[in-house]
Amino acid sequence: MAGYGLDSADHLNLYLEKDLQSLNIQSSITNASVSGDTTSGGLNRLNWSLQDDYDLFVLGLGANDMLRGIAPEITKTNLSKIIDTVLDKDIKLLLTGMQAPNSYGSDYQQSFNDIYPNLAEEFKISLYPFLLEGVALIPELNQSDGKHPNKEGIQIISKNLADTIKSIIN
Repeated sequence: MAGYGLDSADHLNLYLEKDLQSLNIQSSITNASVSGDTTSGGLNRLNWSLQDDYDLFVLGLGANDMLRGIAPEITKTNLSKIIDTVLDKDIKLLLTGMQAPNSYGSDYQQSFNDIYPNLAEEFKISLYPFLLEGVALIPELNQSDGKHPNKEGIQIISKNLADTIKSIIN
């Protein structure tokens, strides 16, 4: 979500703001993401991130936890604390999920992949199951590392998120 490897004009928050406006949703998006951030880092910065009033908080952390092989239980605990804090401030929350590849082994993959739907159910919050839906593993939509979306991939993610956000706020 931070725009790793992209020009600042191609960051997700800018496309998302335009896509929401095209759906007649006036928005001002604050991008509090940090490239390479883990759920622990997000949790540590949370109070700073929540200094203003927000109508919706999009939580898109966990991919870097997975890439670093952090135990899914730790990722889930950190995400739970973030969700608790956001909900305590009466802010609607959209959780965007990630998926682990099978190269981490089936136990890790299953434990990690279960985090997001389980948290959405536990906290009764909205879930966008896979942030990279329609973009992951499609070379022409990703940077040369095969992991981070390029400009075209970000545009797809933005449109998908905008549609999801519209359904949440309507």
